[in-house]
Amino acid sequence: MTRPRTDLFTDGGETGRLMADLDWASTPLGPVSGWSQSLRAGVRVVLSSRYPMLLLWGDSFSQLYNDAYSALIGDKHPAALGGDVRVTLAEGWDVLAPLIEQAMATGVASWVPALRLLLERAGYREEAYFSVSHAPARDDDGRTVGVLTVCSEVTEQVVGERRLRLLRDLSVRGDGRTVDVDATCARLISAIGGHPLDVPFAAIYLRDGAVLRRAACVGGEPDDATVPHGLPDTVHLDDPGRTGHAWGLPDAAEGRPTEVTGIAERLKLSGGAWDDPVRSALALPLPSADQEQPLGVLLAGVSPSRGLDEAYRSFYQLLAQQVSVALRNAREYEQERRRAEALAELDRVKTTFFTNVSHEFRTPLTLMLGPLGDALTDAAAPLAPAQRERVETAWRNATRLLTLVNSLLTFSSLEAGRASSEARVIDLAALTTELAGVFRAAVERAGLVLEVNCPPLPGPVTVDPVNWERIVTNLLSNALKYTFIGRIRVALDADEDEVRLTVTDTGIGIAEQDLPKLFERFHRVQGARSRSHEGTGIGLALVHELARLEGGQVRVSSQVGVGTTFTVALPRSAARRATAAGPPPNGRGDAARAAAAEAMGWLAEPTDDVPETATAAGPVADELAGADVLLADDNSDMRAYLSRLLAAQGWRVRAVNDGRQALDAIRRDPPDVVLTDVMMPVLDGFDLVRQLRADPATRTLPVLVLSARAGEEASVAGLSLGADDYLVKPFAAAELIARVRAAIRRARAGTTTHLSPAGDVTPAPATTRAAEVGTGLPAPVAEPPPIVSGPSGAAAAPAAGAPTDRTDPAGDDLDVGWTYPSAPTSAAALRRDVRLALADLPVGPDLLEDLLLAASEAMNNAVEHAQRPSRPEVRVRLQVGGGLIRISVRDFGTWRDRRPAMDRGRGALLMNAYGDVRLVSTAEGTTVTIERRLDESA
Repeated sequence: MTRPRTDLFTDGGETGRLMADLDWASTPLGPVSGWSQSLRAGVRVVLSSRYPMLLLWGDSFSQLYNDAYSALIGDKHPAALGGDVRVTLAEGWDVLAPLIEQAMATGVASWVPALRLLLERAGYREEAYFSVSHAPARDDDGRTVGVLTVCSEVTEQVVGERRLRLLRDLSVRGDGRTVDVDATCARLISAIGGHPLDVPFAAIYLRDGAVLRRAACVGGEPDDATVPHGLPDTVHLDDPGRTGHAWGLPDAAEGRPTEVTGIAERLKLSGGAWDDPVRSALALPLPSADQEQPLGVLLAGVSPSRGLDEAYRSFYQLLAQQVSVALRNAREYEQERRRAEALAELDRVKTTFFTNVSHEFRTPLTLMLGPLGDALTDAAAPLAPAQRERVETAWRNATRLLTLVNSLLTFSSLEAGRASSEARVIDLAALTTELAGVFRAAVERAGLVLEVNCPPLPGPVTVDPVNWERIVTNLLSNALKYTFIGRIRVALDADEDEVRLTVTDTGIGIAEQDLPKLFERFHRVQGARSRSHEGTGIGLALVHELARLEGGQVRVSSQVGVGTTFTVALPRSAARRATAAGPPPNGRGDAARAAAAEAMGWLAEPTDDVPETATAAGPVADELAGADVLLADDNSDMRAYLSRLLAAQGWRVRAVNDGRQALDAIRRDPPDVVLTDVMMPVLDGFDLVRQLRADPATRTLPVLVLSARAGEEASVAGLSLGADDYLVKPFAAAELIARVRAAIRRARAGTTTHLSPAGDVTPAPATTRAAEVGTGLPAPVAEPPPIVSGPSGAAAAPAAGAPTDRTDPAGDDLDVGWTYPSAPTSAAALRRDVRLALADLPVGPDLLEDLLLAASEAMNNAVEHAQRPSRPEVRVRLQVGGGLIRISVRDFGTWRDRRPAMDRGRGALLMNAYGDVRLVSTAEGTTVTIERRLDESA
């Protein structure tokens, strides 16, 4: 019995209702009542499924499908119901026909996981992908009369995976580590060009100021010039013109993504899966660190086979970000590479300079060492004891300078790759024993034990004796410098694989975190205790490089507080290499003897009693005779030289090795003045000044700093800590004597300013004029200048040439003045007097140092700039009151340009950095006023 036709389409959803209302009699299938049981069963299966299904029946391939399938064919539904599939899917029939015909002919089902079809379901020729299975459909007699198609759309998965591959390719090709920015653009565009289905064409524009420059582009066939000719090469953002606006580049350069349409009229380019004309593109900003100014613009074509939906736009955003990251990495790498190249070039120039200078040093050193040696060995005209001592000092230090020059020359040759090894077959055990023996006297003088265990080796060793001497010398010098108790052991042994030199000490040891940097040039372990701070900082780096040059390596093991072991290992293969031709070099052991002699200078025995230099007769009628000078320097020759120089003035000189000994000596017996080096072991000169200024008992003790560290930064660092003067080596003896004299006079004549209950002030007496530098004569005593009192009115002469303003509260607590000679040494005198005057007032140390620095620069400017002064002097007035501190500095000359030879640089900048500064210049002179609030001391 036949069921009513409506039962067949029941529960078939919207498509079932449409099929129930369809006039099937007008289709090749005929009325529903005439359908076979097989067809009815197939229709029920299709309509009851929620999976997209299509039943093709009969020779006309009539279509029967469900709601899920209707969504796949878009606007072709519902017209496709009952119609011929060859008409409905005409654009894709060439792909579908073979699969359908195969299923009907063979009766075997097929499955294609991602079948690409051209569909016109949304108003354009769309690229779509389907997972499709075709199975034969049989009638009641078992004949194949149709095909049951089960399918699902996988377009998003296929296209999404393809786009991910493009993003991955961009990340690989745009890593930016091996190319510059333009080359990175080319690589990125090449990667994009490999995916024309998603990006038919693309161009990268980089921003150069107000111009967008096309760095790379791709599109079309490899030899097709359509894209390069169709896109602008540059766009001026100030005036982009019609072409620039047509491509959306100005808006994108301002950070606004822009959709560009009407491209087919300007760019005859086909693309997509079906080679249709490209009709639109996106101009996307390439983000940079500055969000308001993108790095550039990515112009990318939109595939005509895909709709520009949200997923497609998101892909383009990711594409632009990937390109931007690659370009920023490339730019940073390029900048880093340029910095590295600049540093390499600087290093090369420095190495060349060291090489040239080292060579040039050898000629004057030869002319110094030769005559000095002749004078010391001349039996016909022997030197007097005093002269011999001076000549020996000069010869020792010229020899040390030659050693330093040779080290620099060797190291620069190693750095430049020009060093070579002149290997020779030598008795390595005997040479090592001989070199170690050179240091025995120095080691034993230091109270250490030197153990040498270098038995004869089983076979000859081929090595450069000069390089080996430098290796052994540097390791032994290093061990002696950092070992204070115990022993130093030198051992040599060998096995079948290598020859090993070990230098072991019981010194201070090296922290584990410092070991990796130990062989870097100029590296020093900060805060390490040593016998001396002298040295170039390249000793261990030289050992490392020389060991490599000899084919070996150097290793180190160390434990803080236990000791250190250096091991130089030479492989047997390196020890059997070919030897150099020609006679061996002269001077065997010279470097070791020079290093040992230098080490002897570190080993002055520290005692509780500070050694004094015998006082010589000073200048006749010198009021400074018998002054007490404490000298701190870790170089024995410098101590001896300065001691002789100062003792010749009739002064008592006590010399110590480091800052700690100086501090102890000062606390036992305070001197009139302290003369200290900066770089010293245990406690350096700056730390010594810091501790002296922190102690009320020594806060006003004059301190003069000597240093080889030249430059304004070094002098400012010393003065800011409270030093009274800073003298750079080398210095003239007369200049040093003049500065020490001025310091002693100030120390003896100066008294701290005291305030009486009534507010009266007893100011520090005026500073005397310093001796002319270079004359070697004692400084003449100046007449005392007028002194200005506080508000009590004890004296009437105004300070700094300015009248007293009784309505100004700045002088209520203190008002005092001084007159100084217009000389470079007056700045030190000014600092001393101001420090003494403010000693009893609530002025914090930071504020005090700021004022001293600013006042020193004002004094220096007054000395350097006063042209044809009516008075060869500078007047200074110090006022405290009303919560203010005011220092006025006046000269009596007209303004002039700074003399280059005396240019300290940045004087005005320093004054303004440390105080509020006002300047008044008249025909009679210039007055600089520096003010700070007293409450800034808090």
